[in-house]
Amino acid sequence: MKNEKIKLFLVDDDALFLKSLEIEFLQHADFAIETFATGELCMKSLSHNPDVIILDYFLDGIDKNAMNGIQTLDKIKAYNQDIPVVMLSSQDKIDVAVSCIHHRAFDYVVKSETAFTRLQKIITTIFRYQKMEKELKWYMERM
Repeated sequence: MKNEKIKLFLVDDDALFLKSLEIEFLQHADFAIETFATGELCMKSLSHNPDVIILDYFLDGIDKNAMNGIQTLDKIKAYNQDIPVVMLSSQDKIDVAVSCIHHRAFDYVVKSETAFTRLQKIITTIFRYQKMEKELKWYMERM
């Protein structure tokens, strides 16, 4: 990712929250951001190869028949299991978080006043983890 912007997909049916999250990311780092109000719209754009997806758990605010976050997560992972997906929700129930992780989300964040800070730290962690994986692979290939 030499001098390239991190391509970030934000998926949330709450237009106000989605816009505020987009503004926060644009103000604090050099991201290329695409926003989507439904999982279906996100899926149509996966060929744009996002580096990270932040995905709302509930996505039925606009269309009650829309895919929910877990369904969208499963489809993203079926498309490319290596895309890190961070689930975001107003649900602070442990079983919801465990379910998201079980479906291969990288992490789970509760929507709150600290959500943006947590998301920034998680994105940093994702790239550190990917760097370590590459270094380990390089090392293992030379043994």
